[in-house]
Amino acid sequence: MATIVEFTVNAGQFPLGTIFKNVEDVTVELERVVPKTEGVVPYFWIEDMDMADIVAQFSEHPGVRNITVVDTFGSRHLMKCKWVRKYEGILTGLAKSDIVLLSAVGTEDGWRFEIRGDDADSISTFKEYCECNDISIDITSVSALTEPEAAKKLTDTQQEALLLAYERGYFESPPDVTLTDIADELEITQQALSSRIRRGMRRLIANASISSENQPQ
Repeated sequence: MATIVEFTVNAGQFPLGTIFKNVEDVTVELERVVPKTEGVVPYFWIEDMDMADIVAQFSEHPGVRNITVVDTFGSRHLMKCKWVRKYEGILTGLAKSDIVLLSAVGTEDGWRFEIRGDDADSISTFKEYCECNDISIDITSVSALTEPEAAKKLTDTQQEALLLAYERGYFESPPDVTLTDIADELEITQQALSSRIRRGMRRLIANASISSENQPQ
C-alpha cells in the first residue's frame, strides 16, 4: 500500500540548509526534483531575501553545486542547483529507495519533508539508508495514501490560509505582504503557513484539472 511519511531533520543536515548559518528569517522550499544522468537538479524557492545576496550566502558543500537564479516574483526567487548523486544525503537516499519527494520546506528551525513510498518496504529501505549514513530523521507522521475524493477537499486550515493570503494581497505582483506577515496574523510559524498554502494550491489545481477533463467536448 502506498504510504505518505512526514519527517523533520536539523537545518544544517540538509546541504541547502547552510544558508541558515548566515541569514535569519529565510525560508527555502523545494519545488521539484529533476533526475539527470550525473545526479539530480532540485528547483527551490527563497522567500524574503535580496536576490543579490542569495548565491553568495550558500556555503560550499560537497552535495550541491552550480546554484543559479531562474526567475523572481516579488519577494520570491526560483533557484536551481545540481545535486551530486554520489553524495550520501537525503535526496540520494530517496532516489535509491524509489521514493517520491512531495515537498520539503526549510527554515533555521529545521526541515520538514513529505514523501511517498509505493509500499512499506521502500520506506524501510529509506530508513535503513539514513541509519547507515548517519542521517538523523524524526518521523512525525505515517499514513496511507488518501482516497482521491477526499484529496479533492481543502482542509479548514488550508482554506483559512489561502483566503487570508488572497485578502492581504500575497498573490499580487509584487506581493503586498510576506509569508511572515500572514503567519504572524494566524499565530503559526512561517514554515507551517507555507506548507498549508502549497498543499491547498496543489489541491485546487488538481481539482481544476479534473473539472476540465470532465467538461463536454
